[in-house]
Amino acid sequence: MNPPPAEIGTPIADIDTPSLVVDLDALDRNIAKMAEFARTSGVRVRPHAKTHKSVAIALRQIAQGAVGQCVQKVGEAEALVRGGVKDVLVSNQVVGERKLRRLAALAQDATIALCFDAAEQVDAASRVAQDFGVTFGALVEIDVGMERCGIAPGKEAAALARRIADAPNLRFRGLQAYHGRAQHLPTHQQRAQAIASAVDAVHETLDALKAENLECEIVAGAGTGTFALETESGVYNELQVGSYVFMDTDYARIGNKDGGRYTAFEHSLFVLASVISTPTPERAIVDAGLKSLSGEKGPPWVHGLDDVECTNISDEHGKLVLGPKARRMTLGEKVWLIPGHCDPTVNLHDWYVGVRHGRVEALWPVSARGAST
Repeated sequence: MNPPPAEIGTPIADIDTPSLVVDLDALDRNIAKMAEFARTSGVRVRPHAKTHKSVAIALRQIAQGAVGQCVQKVGEAEALVRGGVKDVLVSNQVVGERKLRRLAALAQDATIALCFDAAEQVDAASRVAQDFGVTFGALVEIDVGMERCGIAPGKEAAALARRIADAPNLRFRGLQAYHGRAQHLPTHQQRAQAIASAVDAVHETLDALKAENLECEIVAGAGTGTFALETESGVYNELQVGSYVFMDTDYARIGNKDGGRYTAFEHSLFVLASVISTPTPERAIVDAGLKSLSGEKGPPWVHGLDDVECTNISDEHGKLVLGPKARRMTLGEKVWLIPGHCDPTVNLHDWYVGVRHGRVEALWPVSARGAST
């Protein structure tokens, strides 16, 4: 791990760049807003740590009422449990005895659950849990339209749930019904239609579970783009929102219910860059490129500067084009860039630099950076 790019109390102008910077006021408002939504709506929040990969942010969310965290990888779960998070759902299929044994070791100190969509996974997890003398929570993942992981809704899902319920050292807890494709559909109406279809799949499965005399404690899913829709359904009771803490340009582009850009949450995550070249009055180059910003959603947005656009990023450079309303930029000037996709951008950095009132207030390691297994 590289040393942090600043010290506590450092002015923003003196932070080494490129750096992953968090506006702590905006971050705290985002966390509080989702927590209040959950309280007033009577649902639970289990934020997705694949977004932030941070023990510090996870504990901040839990302090505001989150029931725990969900992750995609065993390595992420390990980092969170080591840091004090005591309830983790791996919202993914875990295949391979080595990974299952790592999870079982965690289950000796924390509540651990994972998702299943095949009988072979059930049998393998049961064997490992018995070896370690632990119990895994288990959710059956159903395909609600994402066409990724997930068993067919209804009777097939209920049959798998029955197998889980009958397996030693596994406890059937409910359904994983996440519709990832719906999150970034461009209009509210399109997202509402997609979630309505997902709700139908959940209802079909709940009916099949009743026929098996199986209680469904959890119906989990939802994301930053659709969480209100799942909540309104009255079916989902656990929200796996992730990007809401930071926001990015990909989410900002989707439409509000009343039109316009999506404004449910604030941008709190930035890559802070420095101007390293000003070849012409119309062009400036910053020191943040693809090794600092995920580029699959396009170049980042420039925050807080009029008529300045980032038009291209290469390995270590970002190209800024200055329009007629922009002022000439100066060498060393700091530029705040909003990433296109927050999750993979975070994974490129070792440290969060938390800023408030113009200075560094917090330095947090990206605890689960690179946790690809």
